[in-house]
Amino acid sequence: MIEDLSLRQLSYFVAAADAGTMTGAATALHVSQSAISLGVADLERQLGVQLVLRRRARGLTLTAAGRELIGSARGLLRLAEELRAGAGELGTALRGRLVVGCFQTIGPFIMPALLDSFHAAHPLVELDFVEGSLVELQAMLLDGQCEVALLYDMDLSPVVHHETVYLTSPHVLLAPTHPLAARTSIALAELAEHDMIMLNFPPSEHHFTLLLASAGVVPRVRHRSVNFEMVRSLVARGQGYSLLIQQPTVDVSYEGRPLVTRPIADDVTPTAVVLAWPSAAPPTRRARAFADHCHHVLNPGPT
Repeated sequence: MIEDLSLRQLSYFVAAADAGTMTGAATALHVSQSAISLGVADLERQLGVQLVLRRRARGLTLTAAGRELIGSARGLLRLAEELRAGAGELGTALRGRLVVGCFQTIGPFIMPALLDSFHAAHPLVELDFVEGSLVELQAMLLDGQCEVALLYDMDLSPVVHHETVYLTSPHVLLAPTHPLAARTSIALAELAEHDMIMLNFPPSEHHFTLLLASAGVVPRVRHRSVNFEMVRSLVARGQGYSLLIQQPTVDVSYEGRPLVTRPIADDVTPTAVVLAWPSAAPPTRRARAFADHCHHVLNPGPT
């Protein structure tokens, strides 16, 4: 019966999925391998589906049903942990572990401050983070590897709920010697005859290509890089201009070469940085506190 599912069975299943072997799960949970194997088998029997494929030489992998269940299982275990930690302590200090996902190019601008300030406000919460692309972070949210994620409001799945934390707008990055560097602002159409250094960490290239296309510009891409600082270094070397959203407070490249930023003269729709979580998994008290903290620390956001 579904009603007889236990948290122990779910914890064994999640541990086996994380470790990739029954032996590794047993070691992580300090139980016998037979207990893990029986617990997972009982869960499969009660649900009427196979959750893992057991390969003697290659460990185990999740089936389609297992991949579908893993996120919900992690969410249930997380909620159970919160109930245990919070029993009799409602209204008092938050505690427990919270893993936050963060879009890779946003992370250096906001996560260090959030880690410090959130720890100061909630010292009993163990805050950790993972980084990735929009696709990777949404997958991590849905399979429970992170509880909430900070990312751009671009190409988000309908099964991911989100709320805006702050708005930001792209700018033009140039070497001081670039012909357009003397302008106080730059129209997108003026970029048509100049080489571009494209940040192509998804979905950046798609986003900036559409932005330029709105002004009838097809970018003359000279170089592409997934690395934010590589883009800045190439621009500082005079290889071309770039469009970026995040802006460091220091206007020099890794090599110490100067850079200038100019606002875009066109009417550009701001980009929202959002906090997202699975629609099917309401945020825990820890996650809700982190969301409130983000609004307090990041709004109106970095400049």
